[in-house]
Amino acid sequence: MEFSRAFVVVASIFLCFLLVFFCSRFQDHEYHEEHEHLHTFSRISLPPSPAPEAASPSYNGYSSIYTAVFNVRSFGAVGDGVTDDTQAFKMTWDTACQAESATLLVPHGHSFMIQSTIFTGPCKTGLIFQIEGTIMAPDGPSSWPQGNSRRQWLVFYRINEMSMQGGGVIDGRGEKWWDLPCKPHKGINGTTLPGPCDSPVAIRFFTSSNLTVQGLKIKNSPQFHFRFDNCQNVHIDLLNIKAPAESPNTDGIHIENTNGVKIYNSIVSNGDDCVSIGAGCHNVDIRNITCGPSHGISIGSLGIRNSRACVSNITVTDSIIKHSANGVRIKTWQGGSGSVSKVTFNNIHMDTVRNPIIIDQYYCLTKGCVNQTSAVLISHISYTNIKGTYDVRSSPMHFACSDSVPCTNLTLSEVELLPSKGQIMMNPFCWNAYGASQTLTIPPLFCLLEGTSQSLPQREVDKC
Repeated sequence: MEFSRAFVVVASIFLCFLLVFFCSRFQDHEYHEEHEHLHTFSRISLPPSPAPEAASPSYNGYSSIYTAVFNVRSFGAVGDGVTDDTQAFKMTWDTACQAESATLLVPHGHSFMIQSTIFTGPCKTGLIFQIEGTIMAPDGPSSWPQGNSRRQWLVFYRINEMSMQGGGVIDGRGEKWWDLPCKPHKGINGTTLPGPCDSPVAIRFFTSSNLTVQGLKIKNSPQFHFRFDNCQNVHIDLLNIKAPAESPNTDGIHIENTNGVKIYNSIVSNGDDCVSIGAGCHNVDIRNITCGPSHGISIGSLGIRNSRACVSNITVTDSIIKHSANGVRIKTWQGGSGSVSKVTFNNIHMDTVRNPIIIDQYYCLTKGCVNQTSAVLISHISYTNIKGTYDVRSSPMHFACSDSVPCTNLTLSEVELLPSKGQIMMNPFCWNAYGASQTLTIPPLFCLLEGTSQSLPQREVDKC
């Protein structure tokens, strides 16, 4: 009996010891797993840190317990820069699109050549298009399949809540497109000849919303690098866009009928506008952009072929424009209608810019444009703290407004523009432009008309 009781006591103590031991190991494992998950989560939730000159940060934290990762190589993509990987990308997209909070991964160390493709939604929310390797276009017009559109390369249609990000490269391989006979060659013997002229936009988002594009390098697009049509809530950050200064029509970022746009902390060097804002755009904030060589930051062109254009609430601030044909520009065709209003250009440094401040309501690409009476109304435009140097071949301030629809409510403050070479300052140019200088400008701006125009037709006011 005594032995039995002793055995029970010893067995109970041993079981308790085992229970404590296993509970302790379980807690240690659970703690370790929890901290592993927290560690993984922290890597993907921290904001990227911009490297010098807005070099693309590396997004190595794309995988976590909350994300299903779909690697294009797992769907048959080769990534040797020669094999056509289009179908593998489309299969990966179709799968990732239907998974909640999925990541489509373009892995580092590979170059994927894909043809003109449309990535169609709607998709599940939280989709990430993670580009760590290189995506390449076909090598010029002769490599473009006969049945594929020559106006677009990669199109994203009806997408909501997608992030395109990573430390990779998108290469449009546009050199052979720029050399088409129809393109404007700029040289001593440069000519423009008739013939097929369509060239693809590299990345186009169409009818999409809540988009983020960040951290990527994109270069040498045949035409525009990024284009957003009929989109809402677009956040662009830490992009590096690069093409030669002589490459034709290679706008960095173009938006059309797109609202709620933020373009921050990016570098654009190309052969056309760094950022171009088309008709139907409202609530656009551009900040900390380094632009040039380029054609500057432009609103327009607007009103082509007697069309109606409405643009409002545009802010460009804390930016640099260097070695460019234009600085901040508003350009419209004669014969249009609508308005450009509530535009602010603030704290912008100009470095050897040919037209630092320009409004041109006589925009025309040929010598055959006919004078017309209607025009897009331009009003409530503010220029503050615009300083730097200008190329003396053009006036530092140029306000060429419509004969019948003058520019109104132009205001300038702390504008100081000096010639980049020599001592002679060019005089500003004004035509039918109404406004005021709140501080003395350099060079002095005496050509603005005071008050408001009495000739402004009431039908032209508030058309938008």
